[in-house]
Amino acid sequence: MYGGWWLIGPMIFFMTVNPLDFAFGADERNMDPKKTSEKQVFWYSLPVWLWAFVWPVTFVFALWQIFMVGQLALWESVLLVLILATEAQSIFIVGHELIHRRAAWERYVGEFLLASASYPHYATEHFYIHHAYVGTPLDVGSAPKGQSFWHYFPRELASNLFGSWKMASNRMARRSLPTWHFRNPFWRYGIETAAWYAFIFYVGGWWAVPVYMFLCLGIVFSMKISNYLQHYGLSRICLPNGRFERVRPRHSWSANYKFSKWMFFNFQRHPDHHVIASRNYPLLQHYGADESPQLPGSYSTMFNLALRPKRWFEKMDPLIDQWRERFYPEIEDWSAYESQVAKARPEAFSAIVEIFEAAPRLAKAIERNPGLLDRLQDREFTDLEIPEGFGPDAEFETIARSGLVRVYWMHEFGAAEMKDQLSQFPVQDAADAAEIVRIWSNDKVFQVGMHTLRCNLSPAEAGIALANIAEASIATILYAVVDDVAGRLYHLDDGEVAAFALGELAAKAVAPHTSPDLLLLYKDNLEDHKADLFRRFREALNILTNDSLLFEPLSTSRKDIAAYALSDFENGNRSGDSTSELLNLARARCIFTTGNPDNEARFEAARHDILMRGSAREALISELGEIPDNAFTEGISLIDSMNRGLLNIEGAARFLQLTQSPEGQESLLANDAITVFREAGKHGGIAEDVADRLVRATELLRNLRGIQRLIMDDGEKAENASEKVKSTLAQACRLPDFDALTEAVAQAAATAENEWAALTGRV
Repeated sequence: MYGGWWLIGPMIFFMTVNPLDFAFGADERNMDPKKTSEKQVFWYSLPVWLWAFVWPVTFVFALWQIFMVGQLALWESVLLVLILATEAQSIFIVGHELIHRRAAWERYVGEFLLASASYPHYATEHFYIHHAYVGTPLDVGSAPKGQSFWHYFPRELASNLFGSWKMASNRMARRSLPTWHFRNPFWRYGIETAAWYAFIFYVGGWWAVPVYMFLCLGIVFSMKISNYLQHYGLSRICLPNGRFERVRPRHSWSANYKFSKWMFFNFQRHPDHHVIASRNYPLLQHYGADESPQLPGSYSTMFNLALRPKRWFEKMDPLIDQWRERFYPEIEDWSAYESQVAKARPEAFSAIVEIFEAAPRLAKAIERNPGLLDRLQDREFTDLEIPEGFGPDAEFETIARSGLVRVYWMHEFGAAEMKDQLSQFPVQDAADAAEIVRIWSNDKVFQVGMHTLRCNLSPAEAGIALANIAEASIATILYAVVDDVAGRLYHLDDGEVAAFALGELAAKAVAPHTSPDLLLLYKDNLEDHKADLFRRFREALNILTNDSLLFEPLSTSRKDIAAYALSDFENGNRSGDSTSELLNLARARCIFTTGNPDNEARFEAARHDILMRGSAREALISELGEIPDNAFTEGISLIDSMNRGLLNIEGAARFLQLTQSPEGQESLLANDAITVFREAGKHGGIAEDVADRLVRATELLRNLRGIQRLIMDDGEKAENASEKVKSTLAQACRLPDFDALTEAVAQAAATAENEWAALTGRV
């Protein structure tokens, strides 16, 4: 009423909160809820009700003085507006207290107070979302470690508004009521907020409205800082059943300064507020450091710190690390709780934790593409994931689940079915086809990878499924390329182009991030168009292998793809290292032809002739018998043992193909090393016990390679991985622990080396 210097008093009072906190110190006293009478609680409720009544009167009166009476100077009006904005922060706390009350009239009054700050929807968001999901990725209000307030604030504003609307709409739907039914609280929120804006316009005109909006934003800004520091970096743990642990005092930061306790209705005792949300403010309990993390300063101090991210992280992040070590010493990896994908797909958080703990490489894939997690909701995936409790015991369920997955991915959904599925996608050209196929293949590889991670498929079995995905992907884009060329340049008859997979893809022993080694054959009449066909296919293949879970990017040297006229191939007119080419041809399989099988039959005949009578055959046999450099030695890393063991396995298989294959026994020319060993043992090429040892070694080493390339980055040593990753490696290889895996791989690698040496006469 008096204006002038009298207005300085409230401003000074607000500025003394932090010094008074330190002057009055802490307050360890707790009121016992069981021994506190309703009469005592009533007296504590009086100041809440009084503030709820006085604030609208004061607010209206002050605005009337500023805009209508006109007795205040500009500086007095500005100062009074700042006082109102500052006091409104406390009113926000009063509104927060009231929306938690059981009496409906108190909740409505709380909404009306929040509406004075243009934020009534907070009543729905805070109660039904923040309290339900605090400390989880489903709650944007719980800032993860490493997120600054400046990144947090806009996301929190948007989440509050849209989240509360979605929640209100869902609640209407559960009552079988339309969204716009009058029971939707957003009707009240809208009317209350509109009433305040109508009054602002009435007393101040149009220019007062944006000023009021700015001041409301400042009030909300202050309260969001409170929310930010109350939960920063504290996470509820995802339990094995996919649910989050119940809320405990450890999931909120606590402070216990006496003056702020009086001033802000025990607002600092936030941990207990989340444990029992309906508890009135005087009954909120203070928890010590053994139960709840303590803020390193008063709220005023932490407010200022939160606005400076670098200093905030320096202060708070070490405290979060201490909190994790104290309350969750069993958790090694918290990256899932801090990841961006958890924010993008909070509903899939249990799967995110599973992936981050056990498969760091796969975790990077879902960080780049969170949409992959949606594939875990496809019926194609969920129908195979038998829920717990399906059978009489866990072992039965595991066997049944694994059986379903194996039948589907190894028999029902093979390369032919995949090609048919891909053929149904409409495409404009080869580039469009490659993009569609890349997305499709990543989805399928992710599903197969999750089945492998959960031991529903062995990595070697997954290799067959991945080989089918690769074959269908390459064949589809090559068909699109041929179709492009045929439509634009000339007519292609059936059978004029064929593609053959080499290496791992040919052997159906594919692991994630495999190299797309291919051989293209074409009839002589296409020689003039070879360059165009090859260029278009390579461009499409580049699109397919870009950010692919299945393929490594194409090499710049163009060694991934070779192309020959069929007659040149048959006549031996080929370029390159002949022994290397012959080694590739030992594993080759047709994956595409434009329709006529003649090319495939002619290729197989030429391949057989080259392997059995080619000019490079003897030179390759000699090379296979003189490779001691990669011999297994004790003490090398697990992955090095695996790689050397697989090299020796392949060397032994190719040596058998070239030296132990009599005429008419083409079964030894199989692409897969395991088939070669079994056929050689069956037909007397090697002893049956030797064949059995080589088969077991191959299966183990392939399983390890498959799971290693799924979950670990290239060049990473398994010995340096987390315990969970080590356990995943062992389980995928059907071994009890990492030590047993290390021993078994060493034995398998030694077996491969010794048997290869014995075959070639080096021992």
